[in-house]
Amino acid sequence: MADIIAKLREDGIQKRVIQEGRGELPDFQDGTKATFHYRTLHSDEEGTVLDDSRVRGKPMELIIGKKFKLPVWETIVCTMREGEIAQFCCDVKHVVLYPLVAKSLRNIAAGKDPLEGQRHCCGIAQMHEHNSLGHADLDALQQSPRPLIFDIEMLKVESPGTYQQDPWAMTDEEKAKAVPLIHQEGNRLYREGRVKEAAAKYYDAIACLKNLQMKEQPGSPDWVQLDEQITPLLLNYCQCKLVAQEYYEVLDHCSSILSKQRQGLLQAGQGARGRVERPGGPGRLRQGAGAGPRAGAPREPRASGPGGADPAEGRRGQGSLPGDLLPLMGPRTACPASPAWPPAAAAPAPAPPCFSVYKVRIYRSLGLPG
Repeated sequence: MADIIAKLREDGIQKRVIQEGRGELPDFQDGTKATFHYRTLHSDEEGTVLDDSRVRGKPMELIIGKKFKLPVWETIVCTMREGEIAQFCCDVKHVVLYPLVAKSLRNIAAGKDPLEGQRHCCGIAQMHEHNSLGHADLDALQQSPRPLIFDIEMLKVESPGTYQQDPWAMTDEEKAKAVPLIHQEGNRLYREGRVKEAAAKYYDAIACLKNLQMKEQPGSPDWVQLDEQITPLLLNYCQCKLVAQEYYEVLDHCSSILSKQRQGLLQAGQGARGRVERPGGPGRLRQGAGAGPRAGAPREPRASGPGGADPAEGRRGQGSLPGDLLPLMGPRTACPASPAWPPAAAAPAPAPPCFSVYKVRIYRSLGLPG
């Protein structure tokens, strides 16, 4: 142990053991999973606390050899045994990227995208790109880097192959292979009524795809393909949130999807009422059913059943949905009719469309049934 502490001191890391661990020092080969609680403090006299995993209620899980953005954490945990509590004072050179790492960890704790606000560039470029990280304490630390103290309590050390790997710790190839499996697991949980757990699975799958998307040039074919995979997952996530009555998040995500689809159609020159075909369809873009006939094309009569009803109306929404999309919740609600003009003095304002209408519009914009 004395040799380890001396080696750390030469590298600008001061270690102080508070509580001895149990057993032998683990091997910590690549792929080893270390689970620990941490507390980050300023190195000044006040010792102001920046972050505390216990307050968030979830310990940190670190996979050795995965090139974590804060390499010093790998360095210090590899000197610890299970049950050990130690304090590490690290020089500035080891903690320059801590503000960015802390922001991602705070986003995860708040249920947000850990990559929110980032773009396709290295960590140093990220720091210069944004004037603010959204947290005053992290902004101050980013502008004036200083040594930091980490209080670490090692809870558990697991050898490679003895645990289920978290999505964020996977390689790009592992993430691409895991997304369909996570998607199917989310669908299974939803069918069993375990909506909260299903939402967590969809969130993990979306996070995998967003991480892969970060490494592609926006607008490139690979970027667009990943974005198309995110959409059905995001709709399923919204369905779970709808069941949980978290309406603001549902409307926010669905509005962004509708806006993105509309923008893509306008850029393609099809107009706002065109329709996007699913991959494998007759074409990437074609004239939508609601956009009217093409110029010069004869108008075909619309088939109708008894009483003038559209026979296709009863078939919509039936059958399985491609892409493992969840079905609409409850019966479809028609869009409200436009009020007559001039409106009657006592006529009430039309009710806004419910979420089912939003989802129907999204399905139709993607060329999906239902």
